Amino acid sequence: MCKYREIARVFLKSQMAWRADVAFNMIFTVSRIVFASLLWGIIFAGKDVVAGFTFHGMLSYYIISAFLYQLEMSDGISGEVCARIRNGTFSKYMILPVSIEGYFTAMEAGVALFYLGFDLAAALIWVFIFRIEFVLTADVTIWLCSLCMILLGLFFMVQLNYYLGILTLKYQGIDTFLMIKRHFVELVTGSIIPLALFPEAVVRVMKLLPFYYVTYLPSMLLTGKLAGEAISGLGILAAWCALMQALIRLTWSRYSRKYDGVGI
Repeated sequence: MCKYREIARVFLKSQMAWRADVAFNMIFTVSRIVFASLLWGIIFAGKDVVAGFTFHGMLSYYIISAFLYQLEMSDGISGEVCARIRNGTFSKYMILPVSIEGYFTAMEAGVALFYLGFDLAAALIWVFIFRIEFVLTADVTIWLCSLCMILLGLFFMVQLNYYLGILTLKYQGIDTFLMIKRHFVELVTGSIIPLALFPEAVVRVMKLLPFYYVTYLPSMLLTGKLAGEAISGLGILAAWCALMQALIRLTWSRYSRKYDGVGI
């Protein structure tokens, strides 16, 4: 654990060198909230409730989901693993005295911890600027379930991006996989449109997928909705994490022998 904590600490500190990235990340968080405010201001014109949301409840959902969406920064893992495998320098990670997947998980933890405060500050600033009557549940149990679900969701996304990266051991390129994943995740996590607006049959299908529990359900729970899905959601997401871990081990054991890296 000390090794992984040190990796996380190193990457947390290294983010301080990239100040422009911090600024852009905050701008993206704010832009999503501004877009949501403009869009839902038009939709709610003359209406008090849409799909079970009040206007301030909808903006509260978007602020939380935008915060969680920006906090998840594991996309770079797949690109890093893919590039290292293709240029023969993936050996750099194979000689480290830690698990390769554990290394990238610790790296993501360090990066996420660094951006945590900035994303939170950006979200809170816009709560005051727009004078949003922020909607949050007061149920401590729901808060604990939401926090566990957020952590599991971040871990699952690390697993997914690491898995897509090691597919380079078999496939020449993984750009198609990454494109499908990026667009699919944006839709199914509810970061663009709340899934409550989708037909019920579609939502039932989405509940079988892990992405439903990465951003959408935690955001809904924290705004006081779908409390009955908290425990089952944790179980489903944990099962997906276990399944993805098994898939990673199977893929690595089957294709790592084909890797012919040079240098470190």
